[in-house]
Amino acid sequence: MTALCLRSLGALRPLYWAAVVLSLTFASRAMADEMIVVHLDEARIIKLPDRTTTVVIGNPLIADISVQSGGLAVLTGKSYGATNVIIMDKGGAVLAEHDVEVQGSDDKIVVVYRGGARETYSCTPECSARIALGDDTKFFTDTLSRMTARNGQSLTAGAGGQR
Repeated sequence: MTALCLRSLGALRPLYWAAVVLSLTFASRAMADEMIVVHLDEARIIKLPDRTTTVVIGNPLIADISVQSGGLAVLTGKSYGATNVIIMDKGGAVLAEHDVEVQGSDDKIVVVYRGGARETYSCTPECSARIALGDDTKFFTDTLSRMTARNGQSLTAGAGGQR
């Protein structure tokens, strides 16, 4: 009985080694393809592999990537959700592929609901209106126009100081 059992195990040996090789292949791929978490409206620096020539972002409405010199890239969270980034060499071989998750902000915010209308304020340390996805359209556009006007005035004032 024991000899029969050992003989049966010997027949499974090639399958065992095939399973070991496949598990190591998938495990190394899983370790290489780690999740990159970035917060909404924030940037994160990532290191690109050597020989990188092409960087593709799955959904640029969720995250955007800007390649910099020195093998670095800046990943910016644009909207809530998940996407991916694929990094390739000149021949089109995939050097790395990462899932990207854009999460909500870590700063101190207060959300005010007025009936069905939502308003978001950043309270660091004093509360000021901030633009946030999901806010009431009127509040969002009013806040955006005030920020745009303020930024325009800053640019004008800064340009006036240079002669």
